[in-house]
Amino acid sequence: MRYKARTALAALTLLATTFVGGTAHATPPGPGVTAKIIAQSTVGGTDYTLREITVPAGESTGWHYHDGPLYAVVKQGTLSHFDSTCASDGVYRAGSTIVEPSGSDHVHIGRNLGSAPLVLDVLYVLPHGAPFSEDAPNPGCSFQ
Repeated sequence: MRYKARTALAALTLLATTFVGGTAHATPPGPGVTAKIIAQSTVGGTDYTLREITVPAGESTGWHYHDGPLYAVVKQGTLSHFDSTCASDGVYRAGSTIVEPSGSDHVHIGRNLGSAPLVLDVLYVLPHGAPFSEDAPNPGCSFQ
């Protein structure tokens, strides 16, 4: 996992220093959740987009999955990440990296259970034209 974390951080740094920012797109579901595009580029049939996502205290990203892998760095706060079994599959504090695999078999939710905003820098590696995330129903968990 240490290799993946270094790779994710290197990819975020490269994208942030190479490409120019683009127009904002839709934000992940959840009241008060905001996102802004820092950099965006398409190479071949793949879109590379770096976004900064802010999740207010007590809020979440909503249940979703991605059509391509996602690499993130927690800039501020703590991300509590849950999979479709309702189990926590990680708690990530400022400076931590996370890699999310693609596909509808990887439904998850990111929650901010802290008292301060959660800020993430997220690199999306998606098929050209794919949305940042695909909404998914709550898989039966007692939380949203």
